[in-house]
Amino acid sequence: MAESGSARERLLGELSAVSRRYMASYALFNQAVADRIGLHPTDLQCLNLLTLEGGPVTTGRVAELTGLTTGSATRLVDRLERAGYVVRERDAEDRRRVLVATVPEKVAEFGRMWERLGGGWSALFDDLDESELALIIGHMRRTVEFSGEQVARLRAEKP
Repeated sequence: MAESGSARERLLGELSAVSRRYMASYALFNQAVADRIGLHPTDLQCLNLLTLEGGPVTTGRVAELTGLTTGSATRLVDRLERAGYVVRERDAEDRRRVLVATVPEKVAEFGRMWERLGGGWSALFDDLDESELALIIGHMRRTVEFSGEQVARLRAEKP
């Protein structure tokens, strides 16, 4: 039993190191993509999240998605609007509300770039069966949830 404990400790140590490399490589990739299209990395990820929303959202929702204050989210939307990726439009049901909508042509351009860069991404999973894919999906969902909790905790703490 002690052997499996030490094997687990070794694996957890390796997981910690490879996770740090994974996060760093993704942050650097995100920066390179943002630089290529002339956006701030946070703005790029906000645009990514907006494309997953399925329709226009309020600036308050942008703040929720990004963990930013509403003032910072407004400035982020301003930058995306200046870059042509989003427009502000009145809500048809409540004319007092303003919604942030992605611009289909610019999102399609963004999507084509992702396809070009990530063309071989799905091939990374070719040798995995469905249970292994489900394991990775579960891990990613837990990581997203955990990261969101940690972001909220960091923002709530006084420096």
